[in-house]
Amino acid sequence: MAAAAGRSLLRFMKYIGQLKRVPRTGWVYRKVEKPESVSDHMYRMAVMAMLTEDKTLNKDRCIKLALVHDMAECIVGDIAPADNISKEEKHRQEKDAMKHLSSLLPDDMKKEVYELWEEYEHQASAEAKFVKELDQCEMILQALEYEELEKRPGRLQDFYDSTAGKFKHPEIVQLVSAIYEERESNMASQGSSSQL
Repeated sequence: MAAAAGRSLLRFMKYIGQLKRVPRTGWVYRKVEKPESVSDHMYRMAVMAMLTEDKTLNKDRCIKLALVHDMAECIVGDIAPADNISKEEKHRQEKDAMKHLSSLLPDDMKKEVYELWEEYEHQASAEAKFVKELDQCEMILQALEYEELEKRPGRLQDFYDSTAGKFKHPEIVQLVSAIYEERESNMASQGSSSQL
């Protein structure tokens, strides 16, 4: 029995390892050199969740939601809006993937992992809503970094456009404001250097 459980856990961990090799589709479509992986994105989100000072949120739950929210992508890949797959079909594929993944875990963990994923998908708690904002904030932070690395400020505007007006949590609003400020400064200095 223990050997079978070990093999099952190993299969789960190998699936999760795939997330290190699944590039984030939005960056691939925008021809970003060396795009981040899904696990890169989830890791920074988990760190962001760990750093929240909001005492009304269950911080451990936020970290867990950040670690689980894109887990299905190790099987279905990172489905982006440009892929023209309906939200319903995306949800169905990811739900099947999460059922398979969680089936590899011991019963108590199976239930917890699957329920965390569902909580995020249905935005069923204050923690899930916060982590959704973290997801979008981390994306524009990554866009800022890619623009800086490429020395092409303003190139990834559509990522900013897709999140406009979606930030409500005060801590995230503050970070987003700092991201915009730095980006505007980068674009202004690029504009002045191109006029030389």
